[in-house]
Amino acid sequence: MSFFSRVLRRRPASVAAAVVLAATLAACGSPGGGDADSGSGTASAGGSEAVFPRTVQHHQGETVIEAKPERVVALDNSLVEAVVALDAPLVGGIGSYRDQSGFPEYLGDAVKDTKDVGPMATPDLEAIAALQPDLIVSASVRHEALYDELSAIAPTVFVETTGPIWKQNIRDLGTALGEEDKAAEVLTAYETRAAKLGKAINDKAGNPTVSMVRFVDGPTRLYANKSFSGIVFRDMGLARPADQAVDAFSVEIGEEEIRKADADHIFVTVYSGAEATAESFRRNPLWGGLKGVQANNVHQVEDAIWMTSVSLQGADLMMDDMAEVFGVDPMKP
Repeated sequence: MSFFSRVLRRRPASVAAAVVLAATLAACGSPGGGDADSGSGTASAGGSEAVFPRTVQHHQGETVIEAKPERVVALDNSLVEAVVALDAPLVGGIGSYRDQSGFPEYLGDAVKDTKDVGPMATPDLEAIAALQPDLIVSASVRHEALYDELSAIAPTVFVETTGPIWKQNIRDLGTALGEEDKAAEVLTAYETRAAKLGKAINDKAGNPTVSMVRFVDGPTRLYANKSFSGIVFRDMGLARPADQAVDAFSVEIGEEEIRKADADHIFVTVYSGAEATAESFRRNPLWGGLKGVQANNVHQVEDAIWMTSVSLQGADLMMDDMAEVFGVDPMKP
């Protein structure tokens, strides 16, 4: 039996969908439905859009932003995509990270004039300064040690991290950018689509369980409720195996624990360099005994989308894949 029953490829229509998502106007409603994220970003201007100057409270303290930002630099790929989703002018960002080079193709023309100031671990401070930004955004988990140097270049706002609070980060960036309404709109559009698509999948497939497995150059990871993919699954209302339905980012397993990966449908990504680990799991008899494997319901998906995008655009493409796997209407706006 083939290790993976299905390999999904990016399609031009998916690229267009990612761009459309960021511009979609959705019905009124709270953008936080079902999301346990809690953030610290607030504006002294009372949250009224486009009212500046404003003081933004964030993970590294507070920053005064004198006018609506017109030259933004984002130093995390998830934040790059958040700025794009909010239609803000992104003059610099992290395009090269891990083993990737350049910005994701699905961002299209939104980053055609954006300068790559990476790599993520050591952003080019001189290049950032040369861009004359009026706002720099990053995450403490990435660049806490650089906060003072970045703040000397331009007003700087830090979120704490990315994965578990990716939706709250969009709200907080909306505050910093004067785009609170836009943040609410795009998040509501995403959550509305997720709920509709999840219902369609549950109705057609009889409330299936879905497992998320990532092979990396270390212990194999099962992604749980606080991961990017886990949050998307939760927003879709999809059931998880007991070992993944936990309040954690991921659960690490060895080959002797392969049964913890089982579900009606098993989604798999392979991080670059981890092919040997994936092959070792495939050859283990315990893998062959999983019900998802026996039903030919193992689906290899793109690591760059399902794991590292951590964005509205990535969630949109992830849901495109899910609709294809289950053969349901993708519920696009």
